[in-house]
Amino acid sequence: MRKFFEKIIEFILTISGATTSIVILLIVVFLFKEGSGFFTHPEIENGYALCVNAGNPVNRLTPFQIKEIFDYEIEDWQAVGGNEAEIVPFRFDEIFSRYSDEELGEEYEFLPEKLGEVIRETPGIVAFLPMQYIPKDQPGVKMLPGENLHPADFFGGKEWLPTTTPAPQFGLLPLLLGTLWVAFFAILIALPLGLGVAIYLSELAGERMRNILKPTIELLAGIPSVIYGFFGLVVIVPFIQKTLNLPVGETAFAGSLILAIMALPTIITVAEDAMRNTPSTLREASLGLGANHWQTICRVVIPYSMSGISAAVILGIGRVVGETMAVLMVTGNAAVMPHSLFEPIRTIPATIAAELGEAPTGGAHYQALFLLGCILFLITMLVSISAEWISKKQAHKKGF
Repeated sequence: MRKFFEKIIEFILTISGATTSIVILLIVVFLFKEGSGFFTHPEIENGYALCVNAGNPVNRLTPFQIKEIFDYEIEDWQAVGGNEAEIVPFRFDEIFSRYSDEELGEEYEFLPEKLGEVIRETPGIVAFLPMQYIPKDQPGVKMLPGENLHPADFFGGKEWLPTTTPAPQFGLLPLLLGTLWVAFFAILIALPLGLGVAIYLSELAGERMRNILKPTIELLAGIPSVIYGFFGLVVIVPFIQKTLNLPVGETAFAGSLILAIMALPTIITVAEDAMRNTPSTLREASLGLGANHWQTICRVVIPYSMSGISAAVILGIGRVVGETMAVLMVTGNAAVMPHSLFEPIRTIPATIAAELGEAPTGGAHYQALFLLGCILFLITMLVSISAEWISKKQAHKKGF
């Protein structure tokens, strides 16, 4: 009977493990399937096209050029490969101010003809029009060929403006650099503090003090991230703004401080465990050769535990790279290229959390957010693989 129950328990555990693995695999497949569909969407807003005068030699505009033209940042065709002439941006609703309802027709049957007339009479025009009203087969009108979104525009783009028209901007760089920027300075702050506390707990603290501090530090890891974000918003952000005399306190520095606090429990716990696993014979040999306590820590314990300390740092990076709520609340949510630690930025997780609920399902914006999720998944997977490799290297050095 006992063996029967053991077999049942073994079967249940096997099914549970297989089910969990399959679910994780399906989630990953779904993530990459949705993300890969992003590059099948057109550069121009779906259902629209750009038309120019037939005499215009320009045959293609990039999404960034289109955005700059309709923002009146580019005003001459020569800047985009055309002849020297003024660019005249034209949006569809402008036609209703040029012609009366009678001229356009009760059912707007004359609308394509009137649009063609405007395009023929304006040599420098670039018109953003719905596909159904494009003046096709009319002399003097040229429709610019639409292309799908390019990987180069996504991975090399410097602007994230997914709702702008006529050409949404899906530039990864400000979000990726914002994520790495905040994570780098968070680890830069947390590493010396975490390493110092780990040395104290492992080598200097008494048993009573260790029994108090260790559970307290580990308890910090269980605090919800939104609580950290609320603390940062109420305490750290106003303090940074007043102390440094900044226009706003929601900056990359505030995000780095919050993430450093959140990474400390991981760094301290893993590094302290690595140091405590240093064989006592090594400590005794060092002291027996005349080294004092601090020399033993610096020249024996830390070098022996370096792989474990490196794993602690990498796991700390993994903790801060994927953080969402706390960063969303204190970094200002500005999707711009980071130039200073004291400016607002936006990270990949914060972007996904802030925009996914408003993105139309199946649209370019929706699938762009899934593609961001794929990139975040690859970053965290790389961090996890690095930590695993370092741990195995440590075990190999110790002869396990």
